[in-house]
Amino acid sequence: MSSSGSNIHGKNMEQESPSIPTVTLSRYESQKRRDWNTFGQYLNNMRPPVPLAQCNSNHVLDFLRYLDQFGKTKVHLLGCMFYGQPEPPAPCTCPLRQAWGSLDALIGRLRAAYEENGGSPDTNPFASGSIRVYLREIRECQAKARGIPYKKKKKGSNQSKGSEESSSSTMNFS
Repeated sequence: MSSSGSNIHGKNMEQESPSIPTVTLSRYESQKRRDWNTFGQYLNNMRPPVPLAQCNSNHVLDFLRYLDQFGKTKVHLLGCMFYGQPEPPAPCTCPLRQAWGSLDALIGRLRAAYEENGGSPDTNPFASGSIRVYLREIRECQAKARGIPYKKKKKGSNQSKGSEESSSSTMNFS
């Protein structure tokens, strides 16, 4: 291994010039950068490593499934006696998963980061139809498992739709 001042990921470990002013990033921008670096690390750790230019929606789906092991949301399985109960009276052995809302926000940040880092909107793997389908299935599955009624919104003249759409506007794909 060479001692050229770079680490195993090719990033230069030498300090930046002190004359460059530091910019304080917003919480969103910091999280987006962390998420982007985490996804890049995930691709680097695959065997064989996957270059970002060759990343596709299947890699993104694998990443989302990988993240489930770090989830904190109890999702009851179909055979569980607490399936469909929003507040079960006792613990059970059902798995913890990533919450749908967390995955939805993550994909929004990664989708933006992909394009900010030079990716074309036309080839953005985070904007793929298979990702939208996966997120929709997770949302519906978790809603049923946790006893949260999920009602599909009708497109059109629903007046209360505006405030709820603004929170998920990063997920609108044209």
